[in-house]
Amino acid sequence: MKKNADYFSYSRAPEIVRPLLDWYARNARVLPWRDNPTPYRVWISDIMLQQTRVDTVKPYFERFVKALPSIRHLAEAPEDQLMKLWEGLGYYRRVQNLQKAARIILEKYQGEFPADPEAIAELPGIGAYTTGSISSIAFGIPEPAVDGNVLRVLTRLAECRTSLAEPRLKDAVADVLRKIYPSGKASEFTQSLMELGAMICLPGAQAQCLLCPLNFCCGACKSGTAEDFPVKEEKKIRGKENMTVFLLRTQNGRLAIRKRAAAGLLAGLWELPHVAGFLTEAEIQQLMKQWDLNVLSLRKGRKTKHVFTHREWHMQPWAIQCIIPEKPETRLLWINYEDLVHEYALPTAFRKAFSCFPDS
Repeated sequence: MKKNADYFSYSRAPEIVRPLLDWYARNARVLPWRDNPTPYRVWISDIMLQQTRVDTVKPYFERFVKALPSIRHLAEAPEDQLMKLWEGLGYYRRVQNLQKAARIILEKYQGEFPADPEAIAELPGIGAYTTGSISSIAFGIPEPAVDGNVLRVLTRLAECRTSLAEPRLKDAVADVLRKIYPSGKASEFTQSLMELGAMICLPGAQAQCLLCPLNFCCGACKSGTAEDFPVKEEKKIRGKENMTVFLLRTQNGRLAIRKRAAAGLLAGLWELPHVAGFLTEAEIQQLMKQWDLNVLSLRKGRKTKHVFTHREWHMQPWAIQCIIPEKPETRLLWINYEDLVHEYALPTAFRKAFSCFPDS
């Protein structure tokens, strides 16, 4: 059986510690979660930063921790408030898992975030990277946090040709890093690796090798092969779905939304009513009759699309002014637009429908 060292090895690893720490001390960005790196704040920022840019996350983080400043606040937050605070970040299962984990911490650990990496890893939505990040940054435990940025740095240093598709690669890199953590500097070392990958050791041709404090011991820099690392698997073709999306409005301006299913993509969130496929105007008229809606006007907007990790939604929006019956369709909730802005979380995919009608 292969060992982790068969997937990644780097004999010069001890040499990176001091120059990396010195570089970080001079160049670390000022970020809101770094000011007071409590376990709660590190945790929230880590989950928000998954597949999301730092500049995007900053205002979300500050708004979230202001509204929900503690584990107890997070555990007890109403679902609609939680989703509204997360609106626009996507991957809503992440915030659902945040609340599940907060409730476990409240019940099992009396509201105190556990300091044991094994206990942290057992919480919902927390994988090896977040476990390492919280352990090292918040608790000073020498536990690596290996994400895409760190993998890029280390595979370039070692000119490692193990594919990112190999599940053992992260563990192998973590094994190497675990052995070189400087005493009393776990937080700084973890963040210095993250920072180098985010600011200097950038993807592809963006890599700034001349500015890198580790270029003296980087195999890819010396051989001019930075663009070749990390070795990636071929991208999978996304599935495509066509749909007709409805902006249903009454004469007094109320808008129809409905709740998505409790499982699957965007589970439990609010959405605009829609159906699969691109419907004709005649088919839409017939559908509105089935929904007991009296159509006053229809207007076709321009098509738009939204890209998820593994699928694309191609959407044809229609703005429909209608009269609702005395006993309206129970699955539809009719709200004022102001309520949508302030109270109900609508995924970005559906918000795009509004921009398809300039005067909507």
